[in-house]
Amino acid sequence: MLARISPLASALAAAFCETTLSALKHIFNELHYEMVRKIAEGGMGMVFEACQRGAGQFRKTVAVKLIREEYSTIPEFQNNFIGEARLVADLVHTNIVQTYHLGMISGQYFMVMEYVNGVNLEQFLERHIALGRQIPVDLAAFIISRIARGLAYAHNKRDREGRLLGIVHRDIGPKNIMIGHEGDVKLTDFGIAKALDLMYNEEGQVIAGKDEYLSPEQASYAVTDARADIFPLGIVLTELLLGRNIFRNQDRLVSRRNILNLPIPQFSTLRADIDPKLEVIIQKALTRDRENRYQSATEILTALEVYLYGEGYGPTNEKLGAYLRDLLAS
Repeated sequence: MLARISPLASALAAAFCETTLSALKHIFNELHYEMVRKIAEGGMGMVFEACQRGAGQFRKTVAVKLIREEYSTIPEFQNNFIGEARLVADLVHTNIVQTYHLGMISGQYFMVMEYVNGVNLEQFLERHIALGRQIPVDLAAFIISRIARGLAYAHNKRDREGRLLGIVHRDIGPKNIMIGHEGDVKLTDFGIAKALDLMYNEEGQVIAGKDEYLSPEQASYAVTDARADIFPLGIVLTELLLGRNIFRNQDRLVSRRNILNLPIPQFSTLRADIDPKLEVIIQKALTRDRENRYQSATEILTALEVYLYGEGYGPTNEKLGAYLRDLLAS
């Protein structure tokens, strides 16, 4: 009986969802946003590509992040969503996805953001794996350097009174890094970020972030600072180079234990074209003792840029964009 009921229940839920989306599209249309297509869907909400219309046939492509109705009434989710919008409103940087507006329709919060015409880093990785290709070493280092550049800006951001905001992203991972078709690299999703006067996840009681991309501080319930974003940068860099996350396990607790205890390999033994200079950068980024890790995003950015450009010409947005377009056409 349950096997017969379950598909019916799923179909009814899907029909209800489509009806709700249809109604929302109509309301958004009245707000001068034409919903074009759904880009992504997660547990808390959905992201749409939309066209913002204005006077004189003005049209601008944007992304609309919509929190699910059932979560819009829960204070914790409201606070996280509103907090993210407040936090990123003044983060205006070429390597961070910009937020334009926070609103509410029919009891549901939505955020209007910069639209990145491209792929996230997880999709970028999956495409390489499907084609049996490795990501070029210089482009992997370049991508991470751009995210380090965005983090350096965010970590050093001050409020209008000149107080350091103390922003820590706490959720660095491939899904939250976008690559545009023109080669722009952008960090997104500050939904669980920690900052001055803004933190809804109590450190010491809960773990914020994905288990296989945690810093050792996060994995051990310690209070974090900006250095907690450096370790996952190192994880993502090695994942780009190897095509896999060495800390990931199907069991989340094992992933977390790996973050804390797995011996860090010499990555040049796992991929021959990782040279000694890059190996040094990776090893320092993945140092578990944060006092011996890079002490800021600016430090790892400088190290990566010296590595990439110290002997002359190196990768650019344009080179990355051309590579991405060729990859997707393969």
